[in-house]
Amino acid sequence: MIKSILVPVRGDGMVATVLAHAAELAKKHDAHVNVVHCRTRTKDLIPQGIPLPDFARKMMVEQAGELANRQEDHLRRILHRLAREFGLAEDTPSDVGASCSFTEEHGRMADVVKHAGRLADIIVLPKPQRERNLGQSSLKSALYGAGRPVLICPGQLQPDETFAQHVAVGWNGSLPAARAVASSLDVVAAAKKVSILTGGKVQAHGPTAEELQDYYALRGLEADIIRFDVRDPAKDLLQTYSDVGASLLVTGAYSHSHETEMLLGGNTERIIDQTEMPVLMAH
Repeated sequence: MIKSILVPVRGDGMVATVLAHAAELAKKHDAHVNVVHCRTRTKDLIPQGIPLPDFARKMMVEQAGELANRQEDHLRRILHRLAREFGLAEDTPSDVGASCSFTEEHGRMADVVKHAGRLADIIVLPKPQRERNLGQSSLKSALYGAGRPVLICPGQLQPDETFAQHVAVGWNGSLPAARAVASSLDVVAAAKKVSILTGGKVQAHGPTAEELQDYYALRGLEADIIRFDVRDPAKDLLQTYSDVGASLLVTGAYSHSHETEMLLGGNTERIIDQTEMPVLMAH
């Protein structure tokens, strides 16, 4: 049951995208969206290893605090406006209707995600921007540190009424894929159509696509199996996802370590880099 959705935000221009996707999920599941602004600690803004006079250090601390306050006030106004636009009731979590609240936590975004994410059902993050070195540590923290499924929202994409109505499930029988399936059962149950996308060999000891189809059937969920040829796993999966007209992809993340996949350009990294549609991942 999806009841708690975490949306960590900062001043990266992606607030509207992530909150829009979180709002759509919240409205489908009568869930509460916890929007957390990650505020950089003042001490982290002061250059390390450089001796500074006391007056200069004090001035930097005051200026950094004022800047952070202005940024928070600006972001809070934006979030209140967006909450109204997206149909979220503010500060009133309940069993009926979608709602949201806004809080602030000090520290690095990855640490905030790890702390707040462990009691969230889903964490919503913007697609990492490798060229700006933004978002990789937050995604890693959500998947490994919080251990929760993550909805990755690309670019400035705004969801519409078709979001998550046709769910495509990438399946290769692996443990991450199985965890993604388990983590997304409520999302899949709320969809109007479910497609199991499978290509190549199933991993050793991994269940087949037909067995996953039976697993869904036990829950009253009908799923079609779509097979595709595999030459480039990440590219072919995303192309099939697009070809079947799905609006959400569910897939496992990082069969190998995060560092190994980043170094060698693994399939998870390539899916994240190349996707132009939302992806729900679990490790």
